[in-house]
Amino acid sequence: MADLSSGGDSSQIPTDLIPSPIITKRTRTASTCERILSTKSLYGEIKAFCREKGHGFITPEDGGADIFVHVSDIEDEFVPLPGDRVKYQLCPIPPKFEKFQAVHVHIVDLKPGIHKRWQCHFN
Repeated sequence: MADLSSGGDSSQIPTDLIPSPIITKRTRTASTCERILSTKSLYGEIKAFCREKGHGFITPEDGGADIFVHVSDIEDEFVPLPGDRVKYQLCPIPPKFEKFQAVHVHIVDLKPGIHKRWQCHFN
C-alpha cells in the first residue's frame, strides 16, 4: 500500500486508491444488490447518453431530478438515444446513499431513427 502521509506531489497518488462513487456491475456488493432488488421498476426517457464517455442521464416519468446511468447497466443490444423510453431500477450511491443511479436499464420504446448496436473491439 502506498504511503500517502508524506505530503508532496499529489499527482503521484495512485488513482486506484481513490474510490469511485459510481457503482458498476463489477463493483456491486451483495448488500447493494439486495437494495436494488427491493426497489420497483420505474420508467423514464433518455435525456442524454454518450457512448464514448460511457454514461448518460434518464429523466424520470414521474418527475424529479435526472438519474445517472452507467454504460455497464444498459441491458439491451442497442445504444440508447435521447428520447428512448426506458425501464430501470434505482441503486443508491455511497457514501451516504442519498443519491441514486439507474441500473438494469431496458429500452422499452425506441425513438424513431437509426439505433446502433453495441460492438466489441478486441485487440
